[in-house]
Amino acid sequence: MSRQLLRAPARLLFSGALGRSRAATAAGASARETSSSSSAAAGAETPGDEGKKNVVTERHGTIMTIGINRPEARNAVNQETAAMLLQAFTSFEDDTSLTVAVIHGIGGNFCAGYDLKELAHNPTSIKLEQDVTKGPGPMGPSRIKFSKPVIAAVSGYAVAGGLELSLLADLRVVEQSAIFGVFCRRFGVPLIDGGTVRLPRLIGLSRALDLILTGRPVAAQEAYEFGLANRIVPNGQELDVKQRKPGGRTFQCHQRPWA
Repeated sequence: MSRQLLRAPARLLFSGALGRSRAATAAGASARETSSSSSAAAGAETPGDEGKKNVVTERHGTIMTIGINRPEARNAVNQETAAMLLQAFTSFEDDTSLTVAVIHGIGGNFCAGYDLKELAHNPTSIKLEQDVTKGPGPMGPSRIKFSKPVIAAVSGYAVAGGLELSLLADLRVVEQSAIFGVFCRRFGVPLIDGGTVRLPRLIGLSRALDLILTGRPVAAQEAYEFGLANRIVPNGQELDVKQRKPGGRTFQCHQRPWA
């Protein structure tokens, strides 16, 4: 399917992925949102928790950051959060002035997967569409065909469905203490949102089976050696969306060649 070419390359600084929980990150997010990004996150407030947004979007020039904001659940995605992520990524894809999206987790973890507590109390909360070419995925945006680059800034745990969300991205920039893993395998819960397709494509079938069959944790260095992580950054560095990466060299993100 033909896609409109991006108007200009986006430049990202890879000096940091996502820092540990800092109050200013969450507190200042709403104030820095533009009207368009606020619209994308509209409805993200949780009933009974006035003012809290499960998904926080910010705009930095042509770059949109999309933050999962459920630190009390290690950013596990429930039905509401999945809908918010889908809305935010759809807004990014449809906005021709945006060139790159960066997904991250607020509060020290990227994402611990689907919210199994919600699923236990409400088994009908997750609806599985057998045809993966139709409808949203259980984690939200996993079935969107993006025409623009997506980057995952990973800190803490990116496991189960959280691993699958990170695989949605073209690049993964991870902190030194980040942990990947198919932890859901330990409880007999399968990968259900693209992981069994994307993971072998990315790191090869043998290594993918190692992770999927064992459910073992994979630290940042091993993830880098596998090709799962593109870059490793020191712990505690905040998400930094600017114009340069370390050494002064620029990193240009153009339209996906297959879009």
